Amino acid sequence: MMKFAGYTLITSFTPTHSIILKTPRRFRFGLNLANSRNISAAAVKHRLNAKTLMVAERYLPPLFSVAPMMEWTDHHYRTLARLISKHAWLYTEMLAAETIVYQEHNLDRFLAFSPEQHPIVLQIGGSNLENLARATELANPYSYDEINFNCGCPSPRVAGHGCFGVRLMLDPKFVGEAMSVIAAKTNSPVSVKCRIGVDDHDSYNELCDFIYKVSSLSPTRHFIIHSRKALLNGISPADNRRVPPLKYEYFFGLLRDFPDLKFTINGGINSIDEVNAALLEGAHGVMVGRAAFNNSWQTLANVDSAVYGAPSSGLTRRQVLKQYEVYGEAVLGMYGKKPTVRDVAKPLLGLFHSEPGNGLWKRKADAAFLHCTTMKSFFEETLDALPDSVLDAPIGEVPSGSENPFANIRDLLPPPYKEKEQEVSYA
Repeated sequence: MMKFAGYTLITSFTPTHSIILKTPRRFRFGLNLANSRNISAAAVKHRLNAKTLMVAERYLPPLFSVAPMMEWTDHHYRTLARLISKHAWLYTEMLAAETIVYQEHNLDRFLAFSPEQHPIVLQIGGSNLENLARATELANPYSYDEINFNCGCPSPRVAGHGCFGVRLMLDPKFVGEAMSVIAAKTNSPVSVKCRIGVDDHDSYNELCDFIYKVSSLSPTRHFIIHSRKALLNGISPADNRRVPPLKYEYFFGLLRDFPDLKFTINGGINSIDEVNAALLEGAHGVMVGRAAFNNSWQTLANVDSAVYGAPSSGLTRRQVLKQYEVYGEAVLGMYGKKPTVRDVAKPLLGLFHSEPGNGLWKRKADAAFLHCTTMKSFFEETLDALPDSVLDAPIGEVPSGSENPFANIRDLLPPPYKEKEQEVSYA
């Protein structure tokens, strides 16, 4: 079984960004989810399995996580996300190892987080072993619950000029070495986030070669798989999230062929129904990206009850905003002129997705950003655009209607991987 760190949860809201919990515990991660086609019966089973893992004052395994997203999953967003969901696993934006090393005397700005954000994963990127080792060492005092290595970013700045991100999938031996170096410098578990392939290196066997090599050369036992390949021919990161087709059958093939490893599925999953469908098919975890930002309430508010089986909190958006205002006032201008009201309010822009008054609220927000200097004044100027029925409605039922993208996935699996003993090489 794979181990994930566990930390005591603090229930009071503490906006001070540099208070770090340092009472690490271990939590075993491993749910034997049924492959039943009966959604309702299997849903009950996987929630019961989750409940059996609950221990007082510890958190649950990463059945649901929010993807690391540059310029999106910053401290402000993670604070909002944690106010809505107590159990979702949160990821930092990707931090280049060089940034951490070169900012050694300014680390709080990049690595500090409030204790409420546990469980939280630090994602780092890079292609220099010495810097990866040093960055991991420097991150240790902050007590992240896992260190994740980025082998999936297709951005030209990263995979092109930076020569890391998804380009590293072409060099699994180096990734294995990098993961060994990272693991040697931390007591936290380590993981890799990658795609299913790169350009023409997109066969299922090549993906298996990568997984086998990395897991054989390092202690890595957890892989987050974005179920698209990456194209490095100049298309944008946005196009790389929609142009290459999703091949979920590759992910479920990995579950079959590497039973001793843990796999989290990522890519194209936008609702709680789809999250539960993936778990019911055997995924060890599900990672959601843009939907967790652009439609944060509908996505995150149901995670604790619908995915983890916890009682509904009855939380309302007005209650969330009151707590977020306290946080916002505490951090405004913490670094000179930054963050601004616009910076702190940015994560709120997906909180009222598709609700009455959302368009007017966003227009008022744009105007308020020009002159508001406090979160109190920002809310006073904008929230009257939203009806009380929206602000005061408690968390509702999980929106239904999503098709199950994994309904026939077992019929589509690639042939079993049988070439584990071959030396991995790429032309």
